[in-house]
Amino acid sequence: MSTSPAIHLDERDRLAVVTFDQPNSRANTLGQAVLGELEALLAQLQQQSDLQGLVLRSGKPGMFIAGADLRELGAAKHDPELTRKLGQRGLDIIAGFEKLPYPTVAAIDGACMGGGLELALGFDYRLASNHPKTELGLPETKIGLIPGWGGTQRLPRVIGPNLAAEMITSGDGVKAERARQLGLVWDVVPVEKLLDEAIALLRWASSDGGWKAARQRKQQPIGLTEEQVSFAYAVARGLVLSKTGGHYPAPLAALEAIYKGCNLPLDEGLKVEGEHFAPLVGSPVSKALIGVFFQTQRLAKDTGSSDPSVQPRPVRQVGVVGAGIMGAGIAGAHVRRGVPAVMLDSVPAALEKGIATISKNLLGRVEIGRMTPAEAASSLAMLSTSMTTQALADRDVVIEAIVENEEAKVKLYGELEKLLSPEAILASNTSTISITRMAQSLKAPERFAGMHFFNPVDRMQLVEVIRGEKTSEQTVVTLVALARRISKTPIVVKDCPGFLVNRILFPYMNEAMLLLEEGVPPRTLDKAATAFGMPMGPVTLQDVVGLDTSLYAGRVVNTAFADRAVPTRILDELVAAGRLGQKSGAGFYSYAKGTRGADDPALEPILAKVRRPGKGELSIEEIQDRLFLPMLTEATRVLTDGIVREPGDVDMGLLLGIGFPAFRGGILRWADTLGIGRVLDKLAKYESLGVRFQPTEMLRKMAAEGKGFYPA
Repeated sequence: MSTSPAIHLDERDRLAVVTFDQPNSRANTLGQAVLGELEALLAQLQQQSDLQGLVLRSGKPGMFIAGADLRELGAAKHDPELTRKLGQRGLDIIAGFEKLPYPTVAAIDGACMGGGLELALGFDYRLASNHPKTELGLPETKIGLIPGWGGTQRLPRVIGPNLAAEMITSGDGVKAERARQLGLVWDVVPVEKLLDEAIALLRWASSDGGWKAARQRKQQPIGLTEEQVSFAYAVARGLVLSKTGGHYPAPLAALEAIYKGCNLPLDEGLKVEGEHFAPLVGSPVSKALIGVFFQTQRLAKDTGSSDPSVQPRPVRQVGVVGAGIMGAGIAGAHVRRGVPAVMLDSVPAALEKGIATISKNLLGRVEIGRMTPAEAASSLAMLSTSMTTQALADRDVVIEAIVENEEAKVKLYGELEKLLSPEAILASNTSTISITRMAQSLKAPERFAGMHFFNPVDRMQLVEVIRGEKTSEQTVVTLVALARRISKTPIVVKDCPGFLVNRILFPYMNEAMLLLEEGVPPRTLDKAATAFGMPMGPVTLQDVVGLDTSLYAGRVVNTAFADRAVPTRILDELVAAGRLGQKSGAGFYSYAKGTRGADDPALEPILAKVRRPGKGELSIEEIQDRLFLPMLTEATRVLTDGIVREPGDVDMGLLLGIGFPAFRGGILRWADTLGIGRVLDKLAKYESLGVRFQPTEMLRKMAAEGKGFYPA
């Protein structure tokens, strides 16, 4: 009967079937226009006295409701009263469905997330399809918020406060069968029978009448004792703090709302939720995380070229040269996603080790439930090995992952170019060597590019696709499409020393070595970085990467940017002493059996040899400024040089490549949060230390214009 663009109402034998199908969109979202339609629907339903039940379903296969419209929420962040009104509007609509004088069923097929699940929780029953995309969750904490339409109050009343706290604070969804086990859905049924089963459930509920008592119970306090609430809250809070380090306010606010509201009537619990929701909207952490969310969406759609007519070449099978840590990781990433790969190495033992590494990674995924044994076996069957380059002749893309030596790489390219088909793409996994320079040895430089994976490949999401001066657009878009096909996030980078991530990382690493030579203890440096939010400190990172690897890679970048790189001696001394980091059992820390990096007295004499004058004892904030401000100035140079296309590429590269803290949104969004004027004040304090602390023209101009890297 309804002619509204998104919400359609049909009647079937005195039952209302409401279909949500947002036009011109792959997803159903609960924006203000849709909320208006739902209000009109409720008004219409309230005028009909002959109905005996209602089903809400989606008109999009594999997509129920993705959640609220984040852009609208972002527009309201500067107006607390508008935020409150938007929240109340959703609450009133859900309460309206709860008050209908007959049973209601949400027939969930596909993603039911955020506000979509909150709406479904207002229904008496939830029925899920067995579609592989069916998943239910409240992911708001992942964007620095908490559920604001009753999720922190209704979910605990449906599955219990402890399970609800786990779902809400993690932000992770649950698949249909797990939702059934939790009691979140009534049952899981075949997709094609979902509507029929929902109608049958309504018929049963109408005759049984138990829905009235269940609805009444949902309005009441849960009834835990004070001791039960205090104990559960303390345990949950401890777990959250252990995972977040206290950097993320939203999970803690969610716990407060859950455990303060669970023993109150629902109406009062919803007020508690609102009190904890409002302060998070527009907060720096939420703003940063929402920024990351939108940048992730942007990258997921980025083809790598501004020319939409450029299409990627089909890639049926790939070759990987080198069976070491990186080569095995790259080959494994392809076969795991169904792309046949041949792994080549001249050393039989290396191939055996590479196969073992890939097998171990696949079995690890089976153990944690990410793959079935059959899927792991199928992936391994797509892997072949060879000791001769002839095996690469039929490959569409060949990725070189041999030793980081330019002469060896160029020699290999000469051999491969004679074998490969005229359309095949050759890519290098180099982390430092110029793509443009190596391409000069090739007859077809347009089909050569960098494809820089990060270690460990099976866990690191980022791939830098490096465009040399003569790399063609089609080569770039083909490698971008291939990276996305194997579930990586590609970022296109113009060729330069260090490319994107390492170019910005090396000033941080260089400054850490300077601070060590000035007398800052290694443990103090690491603690300052982790307090900022980094997953590990720069000293530990050096040990993990390998001090020899870091030394040689650093020389490439530091030579290229000699005006702002300060030579240090500590890595040379440690490498000369055979202290290469974790792999040798000692670096800056000792890795004797059973330890994960213990302070080592043997380091002090080596540090004493390279000691230089310092500025005395530094505060944690001063250490953090010294570490991160040179990264920021280098990031502005990357933008000025056109190495990437926009600020989001810089921030996402650092988030995905080195674990820069997501709650800060990236180095550039961190600067925006501080304010560019304050950044200049900080730089002024250290400007005498050298070019790396001198404001770039970009920073000066933004400060003068009152702008940031991102639109306000």
